Amino acid sequence: MATTDKASPRDRLLDAAAGLFYRDGVSIGVEALCRTAGVSKRSMYQLFTGKDEVLAASLERQIPRYEARLLPGPGEAGPPRERILHVFARLEQASADADYHGCPYLAALVELKDPGHPASVVARTVKERLRAAFRAQAELGGALDPELLARQLLLVFDGASARAGARVEALDDGLATTTASALLDAAGVR
Repeated sequence: MATTDKASPRDRLLDAAAGLFYRDGVSIGVEALCRTAGVSKRSMYQLFTGKDEVLAASLERQIPRYEARLLPGPGEAGPPRERILHVFARLEQASADADYHGCPYLAALVELKDPGHPASVVARTVKERLRAAFRAQAELGGALDPELLARQLLLVFDGASARAGARVEALDDGLATTTASALLDAAGVR
C-alpha cells in the first residue's frame, strides 16, 4: 500500500501495517513496517507501545471500510434473505481480485492464536458484529433458529473467505451464495 508524504506518521504506519499484515501476515517485523511507512522506529514507539498495538489500531481503522464493502447500507432496502445473500455476493466479488488474501480479521485470529492479543480482540469484535447482522436479518426473515443460522452463515463466510484467500477455491461460480441460500432455505428465511 502506497503511503504519501502528506499523511501523518501515525497514518503512514497504519496504512503500511494494513497492507503488509494483510499481504504477508502478522509476523512482519518492525523494521519492515517502519521502512514501508517511511517512519523511524523511534517515531513508531512514540506513537504506539509496539507492533501489537499498531496491528490492532490498523484493524480497528479498517472496520468501517470492511463493513461498507460487505453489508448492505442502511438505505438499501430489501428483504432479509436478499440482505444476507448480498454479503456473500460481495465476498465472491472481492475474492476475484488478484490481491485478495481472505478476511483480514479471520487471518489475524488464526495467525495470532492468542485471544488476549489486542488485534484478536478487535478481530473477534468484527466477527461478532457480522454474526449479529446475520442474526438480525435471520430473525426478520422468520428463521426457525436465528442464532444457529447466524453461526452457520458465519462459518460458511469464514470458510469461503479462507479457501478463496488461499487460492484453493474459486468463488466465481457463486458457491458461497448458493451454500448460504441452501442454509436460508432450510431455516425458512424469506
